[in-house]
Amino acid sequence: MALPLLPGVSRDRNIGKEKFHKSQHWGFCNDVAMLVDENKPGVGGKPLPGQKLTPKYSVFPEGMGSDAPAWVAFDKQVLSFDAYFDEEVPDKNQELYRIRHCKIYFYLEDDTIQVIEPRVKNSGIPQGTIVRRHRIPLPPPCEDQFYTIDHFNINTEVTFYARKYKITDCDQFTKNFLRKMGVRLNPPASQPDDPYTQERQKILDSMAPFRPYERIDTLKQFLEHDGHVLRFFCLWDDPESMFHDPRELVLHYYLSDDTIDIKEIVPVNSGRDAVPLFLRRDKLPKHAPIGLYQPGTITNRTVLNVLGNSVGNKGRYILDNRKTGTVHQEFYKDGDLKIGAVINVWGRKIILCDCDEFTKEYYRTKYGIEDFTPVSYKAPPPPKREKTFPPYTGFGSEEDSLCSCMGLILKPPAKDFKKFLEKDRIGMESNILRFLAKLVTDNPIDKDRKFIISYFLSDDTISVFEHVQRNSGIHGGKFLERGRIKKPGQELFKSEPSEYFKAQDLYVGARVCFHGHNFLLVDADEYTLNYMEKHANEFSVADIGVILKKLKVITESRSQEIRQLFAATDPDHNKVIGYDVFRNLIVRITDEAFSDHEVMTLGRYYSVKDECQMDLHYLLAVAQEQLKKNRFENFEQLTAVLLYNDREKCGVLPREVCRPICKSFKLPLADDDLQALLTMFEDDNKQVEYKKLVDGLNWRENPIPVFQTIKNEDDWTRQPPIFHVKEIKYLPLLDDLFGKEE
Repeated sequence: MALPLLPGVSRDRNIGKEKFHKSQHWGFCNDVAMLVDENKPGVGGKPLPGQKLTPKYSVFPEGMGSDAPAWVAFDKQVLSFDAYFDEEVPDKNQELYRIRHCKIYFYLEDDTIQVIEPRVKNSGIPQGTIVRRHRIPLPPPCEDQFYTIDHFNINTEVTFYARKYKITDCDQFTKNFLRKMGVRLNPPASQPDDPYTQERQKILDSMAPFRPYERIDTLKQFLEHDGHVLRFFCLWDDPESMFHDPRELVLHYYLSDDTIDIKEIVPVNSGRDAVPLFLRRDKLPKHAPIGLYQPGTITNRTVLNVLGNSVGNKGRYILDNRKTGTVHQEFYKDGDLKIGAVINVWGRKIILCDCDEFTKEYYRTKYGIEDFTPVSYKAPPPPKREKTFPPYTGFGSEEDSLCSCMGLILKPPAKDFKKFLEKDRIGMESNILRFLAKLVTDNPIDKDRKFIISYFLSDDTISVFEHVQRNSGIHGGKFLERGRIKKPGQELFKSEPSEYFKAQDLYVGARVCFHGHNFLLVDADEYTLNYMEKHANEFSVADIGVILKKLKVITESRSQEIRQLFAATDPDHNKVIGYDVFRNLIVRITDEAFSDHEVMTLGRYYSVKDECQMDLHYLLAVAQEQLKKNRFENFEQLTAVLLYNDREKCGVLPREVCRPICKSFKLPLADDDLQALLTMFEDDNKQVEYKKLVDGLNWRENPIPVFQTIKNEDDWTRQPPIFHVKEIKYLPLLDDLFGKEE
């Protein structure tokens, strides 16, 4: 019994308490003070007067499980309950009430509820979704609260908007979930039947005949085998044809409806009309041809007239299950078709010779057949006649004359457009191999003449220019027009295509004959040497691996002697020798088995790499030419941006700042050239003097006329640079050939 709250009589209610915290009930929403959560307890966790806290039941202790939010932890998890409700029918005498069965779905992610009634055929009432998915409030006087998982159990009633639903059962997932939540499940209840529905079912059953009609259902076969077709390769030896030639056919058996169609394979130039089908798709009778039947003789069902025409000239018909007088026809089935079988196609004997893999797998699975040995029916193909072409007539090019023999419509010879795109000039990559050559002749006047041979990789053409020599009495310039050059010693009027000079035929030391002029290639420019070494798989004379292997075979038995020869040429023991001495040694050791290009490749590979400085004048000339070709004139804006980034106005900037600015103006220069220019204009502190850089690039105000640019490949008459390797490290070469000396 509680003591009255009177002065001197009441005791301190806080005695024994340990928690005095207050829950936050009020807060701000859109800067408006409002009640945030009314379900929180009062001081110390005790409920407020009239407040009922929802108990939490669970078989798991606190702290177990996932801390993910409900919309993540319970995503796509739904509780399903079987229920029904009673509905009054006041406007019908046949029924006073109606029992309607439904499904109640409870979505765990957001505590929403949905009620769905299964549709019944010819029910006459709207069915489907009765209550759309949303949170449903509790019935009065608790309409301010919503249904939760705690309100659901088997054999209980729930009220949704004044309509009572009786829950009778639930699925296995729902039962397991409720047990894990600590809910003790009630035993399931039975669902009552609707009396009016039972009466209607009795009427429908009484109307059904005692002897049901024969059911012909082909839907199952169609659904199981739709798109499944057996294919057989057949042969028909037509006896009525003039030459008794065999006819190749393809038979298709459709498993969906047991129909067959046949298509003929008409050879090219056979003289026969190419018809779409040899036999249209239909069921194929085994015993055909047969006589024609009257219309109505062949039907799916047989009926009997039990009354005749005596009653009002109207007959009464019933289904004849014994099929009296029915015409029975046998059709080909899948079990009748196999390799080697002879089938009757409307009087034509056709042999099944082979089938495809799907057909083999079908018979292997269904009938257990493993032997699919095909019947040989195709004659060996006749030997293919080799196509011969007439000899070259001498008019036009050989390729153009050959195209006139390939077809009735004349077409120009096809060009290798892919090779043209890959090997055409791109930026600083010219894709042109240049060699310095001289004439092989006894004429003293022609011995001193120098020629530049240019090989264009894009179309395998060659042009020859003669170097202009003052007071020689010979006009220099174009010596041979650009074009493809045939190799010497070939017959002119022949059927086979002629052989032309390729890039692999040109190398330093090679002797070539261009239209009766014998040339000796004595040198090549730096780009040519680098290109051939880069594509060593195409040029064996520039492949260091092939050269070393070839040299090792020649010198393997004389390793000690060769070491002494190299040591004798290096009296100072510097481990390096001159290129001329190295070349003479290689020629002496190999008995001139190596070409000059192979010796140059060896020398370049084992040469002493010098850090050569690039000529600033030459580099600026190349850059100005590129800027002029691309019409770049934004030098004032470039200077202004560089000056803006120079905060201290000292006239220099780091390379890391200058390079992005130049790139932002889209200078038409390669990265290597731009890096080299920035390096050239650096001071002692590694800072770029940007004003001098822009003035050097300004081709409008400061043109450089000394450098003569290459406007056309046909106008290039300068001599390529002489081979500049001076010293060779011979010890690495000896170690690669004979191994390191102990």
